[in-house]
Amino acid sequence: MADASCACAALPLWRPACLPAPSRPRVSREVGRSRALIPALVPAWLPGPCSPLRTTPTAPWAPAWLPRPAALPAHAHAPSPGRLPLVRGAVSASEAPAEARPPARAAPTTKRVLVIGGTGRVGGSTAAALARRTVQVGEEEQALAVVVAGRSRERAQRVLTSVPQAQFLECNITDKASVLAAVQGADVVVHTAGPFQRATAHPWAMNVLEACIETKTAYVDVCDDCSYALRAKGYHDAARQAGVAAITTGGIYPGVSNLMAAELVREAGRGTAKGDAGGERTPERIRFSYFTAGSGGAGPVILQTSFLLMGEDVVAYRKGEPVRLKPYSGGTTVDFGKGIGKRAVYLLQLPEVESVHRSLGVPSVSARFGTAPFFWNTAMQLVGLLPRSFLNDRRRVAGLASLSEPLVRLVDGRVGEACAMRVDLDCSDGVRAASLYSHKRLSECVGTATAAFAQAVLEGATQPGVWYPEEEGGVAEAARARLLERAAEGCIQYVTNKSPWMIERPPKNLGFGMYIE
Repeated sequence: MADASCACAALPLWRPACLPAPSRPRVSREVGRSRALIPALVPAWLPGPCSPLRTTPTAPWAPAWLPRPAALPAHAHAPSPGRLPLVRGAVSASEAPAEARPPARAAPTTKRVLVIGGTGRVGGSTAAALARRTVQVGEEEQALAVVVAGRSRERAQRVLTSVPQAQFLECNITDKASVLAAVQGADVVVHTAGPFQRATAHPWAMNVLEACIETKTAYVDVCDDCSYALRAKGYHDAARQAGVAAITTGGIYPGVSNLMAAELVREAGRGTAKGDAGGERTPERIRFSYFTAGSGGAGPVILQTSFLLMGEDVVAYRKGEPVRLKPYSGGTTVDFGKGIGKRAVYLLQLPEVESVHRSLGVPSVSARFGTAPFFWNTAMQLVGLLPRSFLNDRRRVAGLASLSEPLVRLVDGRVGEACAMRVDLDCSDGVRAASLYSHKRLSECVGTATAAFAQAVLEGATQPGVWYPEEEGGVAEAARARLLERAAEGCIQYVTNKSPWMIERPPKNLGFGMYIE
């Protein structure tokens, strides 16, 4: 049986004989020439092929005096709700003239960030921070698609639970093919798979950086080891020729602390460091001081790093000459301001000493670290008494860290995980300046800081090559303030380029001229 609705096409339009023939309606040229208005002249109640969406030029309802377009604009072909008419002779949107098609909406642009070691504490914190961030590329704000890479999907579940928008990718840094496969398609790779101490003894140590150079992918690592950082710097020319921007030691400390030092030196050079003395001003000494309560909640890797550092002599610089000292010696007390207070800190071998001495031309540089409660500092000194052969063995040190972890976790629950950094600059004319950074949770701020470096690289603040953060090509001078502002998110206190007394806690006045510190 034929479709009854189609029969209307063959029926003449009925008109009583007593009525005169309708006169030709007056239509303006604009209406007559407008393709878009033709459907409006057709009765909407006509069924089937008499629908206004039908564009067949032989339709009996179309008066001969109306111009007949080849096709309606693409947007006029949308069916009305509940009706899916058969459209014959229509032109697809791709075939319609460009001026007749609505502009296509561009898909939002995203940058893909691969966090290698993303299943660990530092990597997971970095992934969480990146997932909250965007980057500014030119005038366009772009979102970040975060991928965490590691050996264990089970360990990744903790990160994916807290960062549900992240994806997991299996990757083993000891397998170069695995790393190359993971790096493909990433805009930047953040290498957080520590510990970096003693890693250079293994042939796979530089797999991640090499894969980034081969695939022309930007790179950031959170290395805190002198040997690894120097090894990474050896790839500078290869990265520059490949057009790859790379930063080594781009974490909280080293990393943010390096930029704090660089800004102090820059301000001193401009003569804006706080002080009253006159004369020519040059930087003479920089002192890095760090504090972390307990393990900082950053996991067993931090314990391994601390124990491994006890097996390395400290190299500090005094008036331009390197000086070798025992690890965890040279204790002194540093005031980290409100929320942290005065803490004992001790010499450690850290890469920012070497890099700042060479990059910023400061003759005397040293770095100290302390923890709480006080007996952890004593425990660290006792670990330093172990044979160097033991402390240089990553496997044995990992075992020692595992044995210590339950006790460390117990203490962490009582002392918290606050951290602080203070950088002091002494100048030749007697001027002194300091910068201070403190945060309630190391496990959060380490990710925030590392994410800030990844953002800076994606935004073009780093030149091709392998750089320390404070170097000219590492983070552009104009981009430092923004990076430091991002890294300071959630801080207890962040101040820069102040006279030391302005950031220290004032002594309490007990009255009668008596004070207590």
